[in-house]
Amino acid sequence: MKNFFDVAKNNPLFQGIAFSDFENMLNCLSAKAAIYKKDDIVLLSGNSINFVGLIVSGSIKIIKEDINGNINILTTLSTSEIFGEVFACAEIFHSPVTIQALEDTEIIFLNYSKIITLCSNACHFHAMLVKNMLKVLAEKNLMLNQKIEILSKRTTREKLLCFFDYQRGTARKFTIPFNREEMALYLCVDRSAMSNELCKMRDDGLIKFNRNKFEII
Repeated sequence: MKNFFDVAKNNPLFQGIAFSDFENMLNCLSAKAAIYKKDDIVLLSGNSINFVGLIVSGSIKIIKEDINGNINILTTLSTSEIFGEVFACAEIFHSPVTIQALEDTEIIFLNYSKIITLCSNACHFHAMLVKNMLKVLAEKNLMLNQKIEILSKRTTREKLLCFFDYQRGTARKFTIPFNREEMALYLCVDRSAMSNELCKMRDDGLIKFNRNKFEII
């Protein structure tokens, strides 16, 4: 239980929740744990969704497939991050996306309706969860705006530079969570064209890279 709490406390949803309340909270929210192997499907598009998933270990990618079979990676999430809360809050009962494990991953699923509804036991941590959920949704909105900004760039180079700027924060050296194919899908660009542009950026003295490790010069 301590391991679960050490992960959960790093997520804004559980800010202010004491360890002494954590086990009771999991019971109150009908928490269930599940383990997935690399490339396992966590949630398939069209499946019912009424939960919030907390990633205890590992990482996932959230993908969207259009009617022509083209795949777009919306985002990746890793340890201590949550998913599913936006759809549940919007009362979207069937998932519009597919979620896949990027590596061996453990997830705790929490009943969303029990997060935002005060229970008969009047658990004092419920008010804190509702407050925290509003903050989480606001942060997800910021992430969406970031991707919109990236995709609004006209050229592949501009998209890459904008993407790198968000990924690196204030650091010169950083690691991205994608391989080349996944990065191309995330940026909605052709993989070959993107690879060529990365090489041009390196030759122009803008970046250095080795696999998914990059440095802004």
